[in-house]
Amino acid sequence: MENTKTKLTTAFAALKGTLGYGNVMQTPRIEKIVVSTGTGKIDDKQKIAIIEDRLARITGQKASPRPAKKSIASFKLREGDIIGYQVTLRGARMQHFLDKLIHVALPQTRDFRGLKLSAIDEMGNYTIGIKDNTIFPECADEELKDVFSLAITIVTTAKSKEEAKAFLEHLNLPLQKEEAATE
Repeated sequence: MENTKTKLTTAFAALKGTLGYGNVMQTPRIEKIVVSTGTGKIDDKQKIAIIEDRLARITGQKASPRPAKKSIASFKLREGDIIGYQVTLRGARMQHFLDKLIHVALPQTRDFRGLKLSAIDEMGNYTIGIKDNTIFPECADEELKDVFSLAITIVTTAKSKEEAKAFLEHLNLPLQKEEAATE
């Protein structure tokens, strides 16, 4: 708990001059990290079990199934069918996963040039799309036939894009530079 407290005070010290904070409680924090994947209409129970198991190994927490909210006839989808899995991380697991993402997984991504600034939404949250789950060390290389993609959303308390950008840069998230993002 003290580790999170010291990160908050260092974020306050780093951002108070640029963003004009007067109180430590104004500093943005990470509320949660949501890791999700879609399975679509996969009928193979073995593949679904593999996806569920790997998602649990990557995050360190059991994945919860996500049902379809409504039926769509053209996709042959019925309300209540399982169409994906999601894990919500908070606290120490969240900090561990973020550290692993920044220092281990993202550097293993092929042709990695930084994360796009356009992925920050208006509410200060950041969503990363990862095409290959094998960049995480928990997934062995011999399992390349069952590769799936992930969406990782970092939910912050930032109130704007600029505030979220400054906070994520302080956390050493490898964001692209302004010139590279506009090209």
